[in-house]
Amino acid sequence: MSHVEAGSEAHKDLFCRQFVATHQVFDPETLPWPDLTDEELARLRTIPFWQEVYHTERRAGAIVDAFTPQIDDPVVREAVALQGLEEARHAALIRTMIDRYGIDATEQPIETFPADLETAFIDFGFGECLDAFLGFGAFKNARQSQFLPEKLFEIFDVLMFEETRHIVFFINYMAWRERRRGLGPVRRALKSTRFYGRALGRLLAMVRRGQQPNDGRDFAVTQANVFVDDFSFRQFVEDCYRENARRMKEFDPDLMQPRLLPAMADLALRGMRLWDRRRPHLRTSAR
Repeated sequence: MSHVEAGSEAHKDLFCRQFVATHQVFDPETLPWPDLTDEELARLRTIPFWQEVYHTERRAGAIVDAFTPQIDDPVVREAVALQGLEEARHAALIRTMIDRYGIDATEQPIETFPADLETAFIDFGFGECLDAFLGFGAFKNARQSQFLPEKLFEIFDVLMFEETRHIVFFINYMAWRERRRGLGPVRRALKSTRFYGRALGRLLAMVRRGQQPNDGRDFAVTQANVFVDDFSFRQFVEDCYRENARRMKEFDPDLMQPRLLPAMADLALRGMRLWDRRRPHLRTSAR
């Protein structure tokens, strides 16, 4: 942030006001859903994670709604309540798509939340940051490969924009919350790293389950190769990094933005580039 001090009243008013002001009004059922050809329909149905996405969005709305009444500050409570509405609408959007196109996805029960709803909300927020960062790359891959009709991507882009808003709001909420509790930058960074580690642990657990059906509690785009034949991990990381930067430019520069995941991606890309430059030398030395 350049002009607003994290944790201040001005900071709180800014990130809450921006969030409320950028809310969009729409009904998922009346969006311009396109008619699909048999080939496009088959391709849509081959995407393996719709049930997980649907469950994750329903669970997100339930967590946010449950936590909202515990927020003391009325300005923050209003903004978080709006996020809960948007999360529930995301679930309705996915359900509308599932029903319209006959996708095989059943509604899974939502587990009972722990008594510490604030920690559950924070866990959810960091998980959403990780999922969205990966989702940016997968979304770009799918769109560039024209895996589905552009009119569908235009609908999904509405959801992606709202997910980006949620991330920016959450990062600023956490900075405001932790600063009010007296945590400095180092302790805040360590806490973020710990929660990202928990989110990554859930992601890796899902990866280990592989193609087996799961309960849908942990969604992340780990199957980006569904959308492209010549999948490249390095290109995927670059797409995540660049798409994150592009989408974040839409927000007020005085708002805080996620830094850890972009920094890790940048470090990984630098390492891969360095390795690529060294490989010819290593091959020559081995002769």
